Amino acid sequence: QVQLVESGGGLVQAGGSLRLSCAASGRTSSSYTMAWFRQAPGKERLFVGRIRRSGGSTLYADYADTVKGRFTIFRDNAKNTMYLQMNSLKPEDTAVYYCAVGSNGDRRPPSYDYWGQGTQVTVSS
Repeated sequence: QVQLVESGGGLVQAGGSLRLSCAASGRTSSSYTMAWFRQAPGKERLFVGRIRRSGGSTLYADYADTVKGRFTIFRDNAKNTMYLQMNSLKPEDTAVYYCAVGSNGDRRPPSYDYWGQGTQVTVSS
């Protein structure tokens, strides 16, 4: 079992920044893919970005087109924590943000085995 706890959400004005954290505990592994998804009211859960290990110790991150260039994912393996740095926030970024962990996660929610409880991000115009 893996437990995930997100934090760092809140209310911010358009153009502002927030940093979300996802602390993992339990049977974690540095080889797992960690990802961020978001879900707006009445909408489906959408991929934001993920970070995964490839070819040994190298970490790669990829992002949804809607956040590319504005959001950055990074990971501190020593702390078992993943971060989502969000810059140039827009009102359409408003959603509940979830972190997820999977042994081979891709951009689809079902490919992840463990989920956090979510943290609300609200961007005012």
